[in-house]
Order: sequence, then C-alpha cells, then structure tokens
Amino acid sequence: MTSPQNDPAPQPPQGHTHAHTHSHGPAAPVSRHLRKVIAAVLIPFATAVVVGLIAFWPGGVPDHERTGVGFDRQTQDGKVVQVVKVDCADVNAAQVPPTGDTSTPSGREAVNEQEGECAKATIEVTSGDDKGRRFVEVVQPDAPRQLKEGQGVVVAYAPDAPRDLQYSVIDVNRKIPMALLAGIFALAVVLVGRMRGVMALVALAVSFAVLTLFILPAILQGSNPLVVAVIGASAIMLAALYMCHGVTARTSVAVIGTLVSLLLIGLLGSLFIGWAGLSGNTDDNTGLIKGLYPEIDMSGLLLAGIIIGSLGVLDDVTVTQTSAVWELHQADPEMGWKGLYRAGIRIGRDHIASVVNTLVLAYAGAALPLLLLFSIAQSSVGTVANSELVAEEIVRTLVGSIGLVASVPVTTVLAALVVSADRAGPGGAQAATAAPARTGRGRRRKTG
Repeated sequence: MTSPQNDPAPQPPQGHTHAHTHSHGPAAPVSRHLRKVIAAVLIPFATAVVVGLIAFWPGGVPDHERTGVGFDRQTQDGKVVQVVKVDCADVNAAQVPPTGDTSTPSGREAVNEQEGECAKATIEVTSGDDKGRRFVEVVQPDAPRQLKEGQGVVVAYAPDAPRDLQYSVIDVNRKIPMALLAGIFALAVVLVGRMRGVMALVALAVSFAVLTLFILPAILQGSNPLVVAVIGASAIMLAALYMCHGVTARTSVAVIGTLVSLLLIGLLGSLFIGWAGLSGNTDDNTGLIKGLYPEIDMSGLLLAGIIIGSLGVLDDVTVTQTSAVWELHQADPEMGWKGLYRAGIRIGRDHIASVVNTLVLAYAGAALPLLLLFSIAQSSVGTVANSELVAEEIVRTLVGSIGLVASVPVTTVLAALVVSADRAGPGGAQAATAAPARTGRGRRRKTG
C-alpha cells in the first residue's frame, strides 16, 4: 500500500493509466499465491513446448526429385513482350467433331479453336539461368486468362521436354499488388493499433515463422502431424498472446482457456475423423503430397489443419472473455465469482453467435465452387454431405465451432475464479474495501 506522501507523484498520469489499462489489459490485483498457481501451470507447459520444438525441429524441407506436376514444378519469372492476333485455325491442330455437334462443351471448344481469333504471345524469361530466352505461347479465345503486353507472368520449366516446349506460362505474376496490399494492411494496423499494432504484426511474423520453419518441414520429414500441430500451435499461442497483450495474469488465463479448448478440438477431431473414415486425401494437391511423401499420415494432416485453423479464432474469444471479466471486476470489486461468471457468460453468448456464424460462412465461402458443382449436378443434401470433400469441411467446421463454444464458459469461469480469488489475498476483502480508491489504483499498478 502506498503512503500518502507518494500519492501526488502518480496522480497526474491517472487518466492515461486508465486508457492504457483498457487497451493492454486491466492491471487488476492478483495475489502472490494466485500468481504462483498460474506460473505452476504455465511454466511447465511452456517448457514442454520448447522441448517439443527442439525435439521435433526438422532442420529444413527434405529434398525430392521434382515431378513437374501441379505445384511441384521449376518456375521462373517472365514478361509478355508482344501479343499478336492470329487465326486459330493456323495455330491449332484441334478438329471440329465429324458430326458438327456443338452442343457439348468439347464440341464448342473445338469449334472456337478452329474458327476463333487466338492470341500469339511472345514471352521472355526474366530470371534464372535462361534469362533473356524467348518462347511463344498461344492463348485460346475462351481461355480464362488472357495475356497482354508488358504483363508479368510465371513460367514453368520442363528440362526433359524438347527445347521449344521447355517453357510455358502457368500463372500471372501478382507479387506487386500482393505486396502493396500487405503494406496497406500493416500501415492500417499500426495507425490504428499504434504500439499494440506493431506487436500484433511481430506476433504475426512469429506465427508464419513457426508455420514455415517448423510445422510444415516437420510434417514433410515424417513426424506425426498431430503432435507437430499441437507443439506449433502452442508456440504460436504463447508468443502471440503474450506479445500482444502483455505478461499478465489476465493473459495467462486466456492462454489456459485456449489450451483447454485446443485439447477438446484435438480429441473431438481425432474421434470423428476416424469414425467418419476421412482419409484427408481428396484432391490433386493432397494426392501429390501423398505421392511425394508416402509416409505422411494424411488424416493426421487433416486434424492438424483443424487445430491450427481454430487457433486464431480461439485467441479472440478467450482474450475477449477474460477482458470482460476483468472489466466487470473493476466496475464492481464486491461481485463474487458466480456473479462475474453470470455477467461474463451473457457477454459470451453474443460472442458465440457471431463467431460461429463467421466460421461457418468462412468455410462455406472457401468451398463455394465445390458447392456449385453439387448444385449443378442436382445432388441431394444427404449425398452432398456424405461425400468426403464436403464431409471434411463439415467436420472441420463443427469440431472447431464446438471448441469455440466450449472456450467461452471455460475461460469465463477461470477468469472469474482468478480475479475474485484475489479478495482473499494479502490484506483481504476488508483492505480492498477500506482503502481509498486512489490507494487501490496505486496497488494495482504495482502488482498487476
């Protein structure tokens, strides 16, 4: 407890302290005993995460012989230097169906390739050993991607093909607009969030580093995807939460609530992926991964994706709930843990409704082309839901949503117990109520 003589010094920044506390997390008092209990839980957990990172550290992505299929191709940068229009009949070998039937997609495509106007593009390779080399690419009139002069492109290199066919355009170069968009995002975060925004960007960089340097290479090395995902997600969670919200009791409660929810998601995901017989190998990309690295457990990879995908939303829910409980306690220090829980859970119900809807719509939006295909085929709802492609998304969505829903009461009760238990800490409830408000705030700044 501070002495009266010391009160004038801290008084001027009181207003600033309140705003700072709201954005960074209220510096509510936590007894020494509770800090020891929280540390007893989190220190062994953080130590286990560090040990796991060291034990499973991959040391890089394993080498393999490129197949030239899908993403597994050698690529270089290129630039369209010239585009001229030519008659498709002069550059295509496709033939119109003998029957002249143009009612089918293949028939219409063949007619277009014979009678339409094609684009003959000259492409120059701008990177790699063959920098400056040129080749010709013919673009059909109904092709989804049309080329124009000066456009940057990505070209694939096939060393075993005849020289005239070694290079081909596979995509547009989007590096500049993507980098600009990332810069605008970073600027907006820093302008609005200021120092907290800077820390959020640093935490985001740490998350990508863990993902690209640990999780992905470790899975490719043959480590258990579930174990790797749990270790990596835990490392991301610890770094992101403490960097963004500070090393406080409130953040520690959010970490524990997130951890409990992740464990629930892992258990439910493992159960229903096995029960539903989901292989995780449902498209060309997963098939290519399985072909290159047969030792990878694809169903485990699916479960790892569910855990990592749920982590970001879980952080938001648990931090929001702990903040709400801390603010309620500051508004009414006499409220017991049951009252805090009831008030916090009312806030959490609104959060649940919005977050679950957001999660479902996010997955539905990502799978929209697939859902359109089922709609075109006029498949029944049961048939669509039973297909493995859609069943994976259903399991992913529902398991993640169950974890989110569970995180609200779990985190709220933990926060209520922790923040209200301080009333029995040094000085007891009587000291908390008898002390002047000014002294209480000074004590909170020192012990929070």
